[in-house]
Amino acid sequence: MTPKLEGKVALITGSGRGIGRAIALKLASEGARVVVNDLDAEPAEETVQAIGAAGGQAVACVGSVSATDFAERFVGTAVNEFKGLDIIVNNAGYTWDSVVQKMTDEQWYAMIDVHLTAPFRILRAAQPVIRALAKTEGEAGRRVVRKVVNISSVAGLFGNAGQANYSTAKAGIVGMTQTLAKEWGRMNVTVNCVAFGFIQTRLTASTAEATTANIEGREIKVGVNPGLLAMMEQSIPLGRGGTPEEAAGAVYLLCAPESDYVSGQTLMCTGGLTGI
Repeated sequence: MTPKLEGKVALITGSGRGIGRAIALKLASEGARVVVNDLDAEPAEETVQAIGAAGGQAVACVGSVSATDFAERFVGTAVNEFKGLDIIVNNAGYTWDSVVQKMTDEQWYAMIDVHLTAPFRILRAAQPVIRALAKTEGEAGRRVVRKVVNISSVAGLFGNAGQANYSTAKAGIVGMTQTLAKEWGRMNVTVNCVAFGFIQTRLTASTAEATTANIEGREIKVGVNPGLLAMMEQSIPLGRGGTPEEAAGAVYLLCAPESDYVSGQTLMCTGGLTGI
């Protein structure tokens, strides 16, 4: 059986680790050629090597999605290396929490930049490429459906205490999704969103001690107190957090041919949780 994404070219931000890595491996397993991105070269190359070892094709585009020159470089990598662009998954991000009266401008803009401005720039850079491809295909009498999957969160749908910055950015990506679904339909592009609930990654791991990760030169607190984590999981109807592979499955649903007439939608991947 031919893989469902055979010949497709997929760009996935934040795909060196966690959910993004799982998305890259899933799409590659279905035949997609993948442009892998991470802040750091080592995890990006590890994902590239894992895809290659499984018989797939991938290249790395290392760097911060928030950098002003990243979008053109990212899209350019797909065009130069694989001569195409079919799937864009805007996944990269992290959280930097504080109650609103203590939140700094730096915290606010860091979340807006990575979760909202970066996807905007990537999609803006991709538009001329997609438009040209769609025009050529139309003149040849071919119809090719392309896919954009933006990543949101239940925090963007329902809000979450201590996350005014993150929740606002994730709400914004839903609005961007719905708008581009209207703008890009004429190019045969579906634009959808996946809103994750609690997914088990290095950023949400159980830890009794304060733990930080260095993200773009900032020491950001990561991990969840075990007691709080247990309470969170009890509120999920399925009784547990999701795995990165399960999160990747939700994204894949919106990349597969079966979803070619689904656009402008937000799919909740939460284990049944419908609010926070």
